[in-house]
Amino acid sequence: MKAAIGLGNPGLAYALSRHNVGFHVIDLYRQVERRVGRGRRRCSARVYRHGDLLLAKPMTGMNASGEAVSRLVSLYALHPQDLLLVHDDLDLPLGRMRIVPGGGAGTHKGVLSVHETLGTCRVPRMKIGIEAEDRELDGATFVLRSFSEGEWNDLSPILRRAAAAIAAFRRHPLDQVMTEFNTEPGTVAAA
Repeated sequence: MKAAIGLGNPGLAYALSRHNVGFHVIDLYRQVERRVGRGRRRCSARVYRHGDLLLAKPMTGMNASGEAVSRLVSLYALHPQDLLLVHDDLDLPLGRMRIVPGGGAGTHKGVLSVHETLGTCRVPRMKIGIEAEDRELDGATFVLRSFSEGEWNDLSPILRRAAAAIAAFRRHPLDQVMTEFNTEPGTVAAA
């Protein structure tokens, strides 16, 4: 079994914020894959089942995401390498996506929380770029702001690509998913 876990903040106040990109990707995957089961509240998360894939949105708040993730790992006997954390990334330009096998959390407190509770930073991640070229706000304020209409238009294709990457993650090894999805659309991966 594998699990794709979208990080975000619960509640209407945060629903359209940049920090909730992980939630948006999980919801889009559910829309595309119509056979996803109805969600249930388990382990402080909203959990959906699609065959051998769990989809989860922690309801603990971003900075305590590790609580829900560690409970899910324990309940479903998952290994950290079976997870794919989906989250926003201030170090990537808006509309870019990068899948990595692990690594440091940087300034992302949700990812840091997961690393601390699982005791490892070797957790696969899908990072969705939210940075704006002309940003004047500090990072903590900026991530809680909503996207403009133009930014949503720029972001939509990468959200669809991210949902497709989750479908590939369900069926294929991470290396294969990285090879396919870390290449910009329309380009060929280096051999």
